[in-house]
Amino acid sequence: MNHREYRIEGGGYTAVVLGFGATVRELTYEGRPLVVGFGSDEEMPNFRGAFVAPWPNRIADGRYTFDGEDYQLAVNEPERGAALHGLVFGIPWTLVKHTPSTLKLACTIEPTAAYPFKLSLQARFSLDGQGFRTDVAASNIGPRRAPYGVCPHPYLVGGPSPLDEWVLELPASTVLTVTPDRLLPVAKESVAGTPFDFRSARAIGDVQIDHAFTNLTLDRDGRAIVRVIDPAVGTGTAMVWDASCPWVQIHTADLPRRPESTRLGLAVEPMTCPPEAFNTGEDLVILEPGESHSTGWTIAAL
Repeated sequence: MNHREYRIEGGGYTAVVLGFGATVRELTYEGRPLVVGFGSDEEMPNFRGAFVAPWPNRIADGRYTFDGEDYQLAVNEPERGAALHGLVFGIPWTLVKHTPSTLKLACTIEPTAAYPFKLSLQARFSLDGQGFRTDVAASNIGPRRAPYGVCPHPYLVGGPSPLDEWVLELPASTVLTVTPDRLLPVAKESVAGTPFDFRSARAIGDVQIDHAFTNLTLDRDGRAIVRVIDPAVGTGTAMVWDASCPWVQIHTADLPRRPESTRLGLAVEPMTCPPEAFNTGEDLVILEPGESHSTGWTIAAL
């Protein structure tokens, strides 16, 4: 089992990535934390820095239907009765390459009764003056076509002030509403006139967010950019990705059962598909045997 951790540096950035789960344990810029990290002697809390595949977010009751067959995943979020955040955050990844500023890890999702598909994943982490870049490629190396989705799970840090005082810019015009108890999808609605409209940058305040957003406005370079800034000190962190992730989950980390971890950072999770995509099919990647899918994202200091 790969419990090693790997440090990379470049462009003023330093990252520490675990061999177990390809988890980003630490990310700093000139010594300033850009994400909520955790100690080298801790287990990953609250999915901080997790690598999430082959589905992002929740599958209700762990049940899904694909190509006319029904499957039952393990329910690892029993309080909400959901299969949460995929299969690879809790397995060892293999080291492929490690240089001072780059790291490549790989893992294989082996077929099971719950997910009878075989995928090969490679994640490349790199640092330069543009930020901390993750590129992920998934290949279907099995005999049957496979449903697939992916996202990261960093909790971004604006600065030393409380999260309520941070300013958020989120270029999304649609929010996926959810049930209050299980956070399961209900309907896509316009953010206009709701507490979830951050298209113009404004303070987060006391709003509680654990929602997926879509209809992202891209810049002239085809990028979606989420920015979180601490106006008291003028620092911030940005998350940047392209149209290969048409969704983003935002979470203010309201954790009533873990008050010591509540609202320490803002989870920003670019997703290739929304929650429940294994059942709805919305934006779901279908990998035919021999096919591959690539995407990526960057975290940068502001």
